[in-house]
Amino acid sequence: MKYRIELTDDAKEDLRWFQIYERKIILDGIKAQLSYEPLLETRNRKKLRDNPMAAWELRIQKYRVFYNVEADAVVKIGVIGYKEHNTLYVKGKEVEI
Repeated sequence: MKYRIELTDDAKEDLRWFQIYERKIILDGIKAQLSYEPLLETRNRKKLRDNPMAAWELRIQKYRVFYNVEADAVVKIGVIGYKEHNTLYVKGKEVEI
C-alpha cells in the first residue's frame, strides 16, 4: 500500500531553511523511504521513545526527519533538522529530543 506524505506548516518552514540542493536530498529521501512501509524499522528508520516531536525518525545522511503515521495511510512529517555529532539542530538552533 502506498502512503500519502504530508508536511506540516512547521516542517515546510524547516525545509525552507536548507539550501536548495539539501532540500532535494531530503525530499528524495522522504519519498524513497516513506512511500511504502513507513512503520518498518530499518537502518535509516527507527521508532522513538515517547517525545513531543514525533513517534518515528528517518535518517537521510546528516538530516533527520521526524514523522508520525496516521491510520488513513498518511505520513505526517512534523520536524526536519540535521545532526552534528550528538546534537540535533532545527533551523540552526539546538533542539532536545
